[in-house]
Amino acid sequence: MTTHEDLTRIEVDQYFPHTPSKLWRALTTPELMAQWLMPNDFEPVVGHRFTFWARPVAQTGFSGRITCEVLDLLPQKMLRISWADAQQPDWMATTVTWTLQPEGKGTRLFLEHAGFDPDDPTQQLARKFMNGGWRSHVLRRMSELLQHLH
Repeated sequence: MTTHEDLTRIEVDQYFPHTPSKLWRALTTPELMAQWLMPNDFEPVVGHRFTFWARPVAQTGFSGRITCEVLDLLPQKMLRISWADAQQPDWMATTVTWTLQPEGKGTRLFLEHAGFDPDDPTQQLARKFMNGGWRSHVLRRMSELLQHLH
């Protein structure tokens, strides 16, 4: 059976041997987010607009500034934000959703980054970069942070 890759989204599913409340703290505390994701002015309030600051990526035209808004939030269960390049907000308007699910003594974190245009080569290149980034860098850094968080 072949799985057809969905070019409109990135889906990552990661188990952490930590409680949902500990993961939620890492997901929603600006200083902690800065350690595993990017510097930001996030607040866990629906409707709050905030920015992530990153390094620009020349190949995709990414400016290095990501403008976001908290779209939905269920404490210790789910956080959904909008995610767009500050320089060209309509070009790649996507959403990122983190869903926490208790599992055994830990928590399974589902990440979905959705809204990529399957017919836009630059968006697909951005999706490829971000897919690698979410999987290898971001979740690894979160795992390291959680180990040291009390």
